[in-house]
Amino acid sequence: MSEGTGKRVETVTVSQDDADARLDRWFKRHYPGLSHIQLQKLLRTGQVRVDGKRAEANTRLSPGQQVRVPPLPDAPPPDAAGKPAKAKPAYTEQEAEALRRRVLYRDADVIVLDKPAGLATQGGTNQPKNLDAMLDALTFDAAQRPKLVHRLDKDTSGCLVLARSAAAAAKLTAAFRSRDARKIYWACTVGVPNPHQGRIDLPVAKEAGTKGERMAVDEEEGVHAITYYTVVEHAHRQAAFVALWPRTGRTHQLRVHMAAIGTPILGDGKYAGQGAFLGGGVEVPRQLHLHARRIVMPHPKGGTIDVTAPLPAHMKPAWEYFGFDARMKADPFAELDFG
Repeated sequence: MSEGTGKRVETVTVSQDDADARLDRWFKRHYPGLSHIQLQKLLRTGQVRVDGKRAEANTRLSPGQQVRVPPLPDAPPPDAAGKPAKAKPAYTEQEAEALRRRVLYRDADVIVLDKPAGLATQGGTNQPKNLDAMLDALTFDAAQRPKLVHRLDKDTSGCLVLARSAAAAAKLTAAFRSRDARKIYWACTVGVPNPHQGRIDLPVAKEAGTKGERMAVDEEEGVHAITYYTVVEHAHRQAAFVALWPRTGRTHQLRVHMAAIGTPILGDGKYAGQGAFLGGGVEVPRQLHLHARRIVMPHPKGGTIDVTAPLPAHMKPAWEYFGFDARMKADPFAELDFG
């Protein structure tokens, strides 16, 4: 594909290498000088189009589609040596090295990262620091930066899968969409779910009129959402170590579902207010205690990916205080039949 000059309207054909890429990431890859804010303005005013139609930042692209690229802002001036100026990295080398140390699994097609709590998966309003902007640090020996194929909430830690090629991205994305990917989460809840094992089937939808991303149970307008849960251990009625298996992947699904049954995830003030925190002298970090513990899914070239992320530092005090066992366990859902 030829890059745009930025001085005239161009029509660019999406290549096979960009199969299933989001439109905003496609622009970031091919037009790195274009900022997120500038792209949003072009999309909002209809200057960027896909196959002649208006598009959103999250529009998925297919090979052969035509992207209308309008005249773009000038690139930064060259440096003193006459070379094109490079955009300032979105991270420091120390941050890059810290991220590389969090790689749990890597081969020619896949990376599984232990995403730290507090790091947003993608950029957005008030999110200048995000994983998507740091993916160049995880290129290693590949020709291209890896691609996101799913996401975790900013405050959720644990297993996050990246694809190292377009072909791998297509197969991994298909596995998530078909529910062939098995994601097991660990959480500490305030209170103990009753019964100790169950299936939560409550539709969720974005709350109207709220600031920021907030979801709620909505029987009329919500989308289908199912979560399986099982109590692994509990401390009387005060708290529980709960394993969660989301069968659907809705935004904030686990947080909404656990709050809906009266046992919110510890530290989740967004969905339970002060009810998400423990009193009585229990001293644990006031962070979300939700961790993507394990991912099991088909490998793009055959076989199975099975990766486990260690309990994060901010959750260890709760496990220690309540005496929960943080050692690796077998699949807590293997012998359960929820239908």
